Amino acid sequence: MSDTLESLSRQQQGATDLGSVVRTMKTLAASNIGQYEMAVNALKDYDHCIQLGLNAWFRQQKPAAGFLKEQEVTAGKTIYAVVFGSDQGLVGRFNDSMADFAKQKLAGTATPVEFWAVGERMYARMKDAGIPVTFLFKVPNSVSLIVPLIGDILLKTGQQREKGLMNELYIFYNTPVKGSGYEPAWQRLLPLDQQWEQQMAAAPWPTNNLPRVAGNVRTTLTMLINEYLFVSLFKACAESLASENASLLAAMQRAEKNIGEMLDELRQSYNRLRQSSIDEELLDVIAGFEALKGIERKVDITNKKNAAEPQ
Repeated sequence: MSDTLESLSRQQQGATDLGSVVRTMKTLAASNIGQYEMAVNALKDYDHCIQLGLNAWFRQQKPAAGFLKEQEVTAGKTIYAVVFGSDQGLVGRFNDSMADFAKQKLAGTATPVEFWAVGERMYARMKDAGIPVTFLFKVPNSVSLIVPLIGDILLKTGQQREKGLMNELYIFYNTPVKGSGYEPAWQRLLPLDQQWEQQMAAAPWPTNNLPRVAGNVRTTLTMLINEYLFVSLFKACAESLASENASLLAAMQRAEKNIGEMLDELRQSYNRLRQSSIDEELLDVIAGFEALKGIERKVDITNKKNAAEPQ
């Protein structure tokens, strides 16, 4: 019985220790969500500034000086897709649902498609599903490391474009949704075609004073486009990281609830066994006491008989 009680005691201690780890991971995930959401919010003003710059450029330059004609879709080239995932587990279907979403969105195209995975778990998930993954990027574990990742993606993109291999570039990522965790999102970054130009030029200017672009217009457009691509990728990465931590937080909340229920069951089992052990010991004491009383009665009767007999 004591071995069973010791075993239950060890299980309770193990569950308590695991609960402490889960609470720490919950706190860390909640803190990370706040950091990534702050990064996205901080980027909004800069993104708005870039959008205004592109709007001003396309208002002044009609048509786009032949620049965007070079970016139009060309047959025979490859579509590339950057899929943001995770390097860690305990995030539920975070990687599975995103991999399925990206594959489904590009399933109908006749153009060859290659995927670049961000995150080892995403890379493994896509490989297992038979999705053609040709490159792996590591997931940044802090806001400060997002910029180097975006630089690597843009460098890789530039290399493919210089070789004349890239036709279109898509990004797939999870975006946080209040009350429901996250949902999949996607965006076509390249080519920057006439449709994109019209979309940029159609946005209303916030004041009555129309802008003018000074200096070399082609250099200005190149810089604006580079910043547009940077902001789009940064936003996608930060939102994916916030969603990943939201998924981890939800998993830890479920784990904490399960651990609490398990601890309640272990405590009840321990208390039942302990009470049973105490009852058995009490019964042993009572039985021993009754046996001792019986012996004392027999001795008393024998003594009385001996005293009554004539000497």
